[in-house]
Amino acid sequence: MDIDKIKSKIKNINPKPLDINKRYAVLIPLIENNNRLEIIYEVRAKDLVTQPGEISFPGGEVESGETFEEAAIRETMEELNIDRENIEVLGELDYLISYAGLVIHCFVATISGINVDSLKPNPDEVDHLFTVPLNFFLEKDPDVYYLDITTVLNDEFPYNLIPKGRDYNWRVGKHPVMFYSYQDYIIWGFTARMTKELINTIKDGL
Repeated sequence: MDIDKIKSKIKNINPKPLDINKRYAVLIPLIENNNRLEIIYEVRAKDLVTQPGEISFPGGEVESGETFEEAAIRETMEELNIDRENIEVLGELDYLISYAGLVIHCFVATISGINVDSLKPNPDEVDHLFTVPLNFFLEKDPDVYYLDITTVLNDEFPYNLIPKGRDYNWRVGKHPVMFYSYQDYIIWGFTARMTKELINTIKDGL
C-alpha cells in the first residue's frame, strides 16, 4: 500500500457519524389556521410498540435508497394521509446524533391545500392530531432538565488493558430533556428539542 492509494481512498470519503445504527427523518408541519401559523403534532397510536401514546412529529426510519428529506416527506404523507402537493419543504434544521446510536434529521415544511380539521391521520400510527400556535413557542421557553450519561461497568471488559483498570476516569455526559406544557399536552424529549431548534432558528437575528 503506497501513499497515493491511501490518498485516493481518503479523498473520496463522504464523512458520516461513527457507530450510527439507525437513520431517521422527521418533519415539522406548519399550517395556516385561525389566521395564524400553527404546528401540527401527532399523538402516536396507543398500540404501537415504540413510544405508544407519546407526542411526535411525522417521521420514521430512512429506507434503502432514499434521502433523509424523501423519508420525511414519505412518512408525512403516510401518517397525515395527505398528498405530496400539500407539502412544501422550507429547509432542514441542525440534526441530532443520539447517544443510543441514532441520527435524526429534521425538516420544516408548510402544509397547504387542506384544512387542518379535515386531516384524517392514519389510525395505525396516529391516535389523533392537535395544533399549537407558533407564537406560543416564540413567547415561552421550555423547562429543561438534565440526565447523566455514565459508563456502566461489567465483568467482561478487559480493565487490565487500560490505565487504572476499573478506576479509570470515565467521562460523564449531560443529556438535556426539554418539556413544553400546552393545555393537556406534554411535548417533551426530541420533539420538544426540535421545536426549540425551530424557534431558535426563527428568532436568530430578530
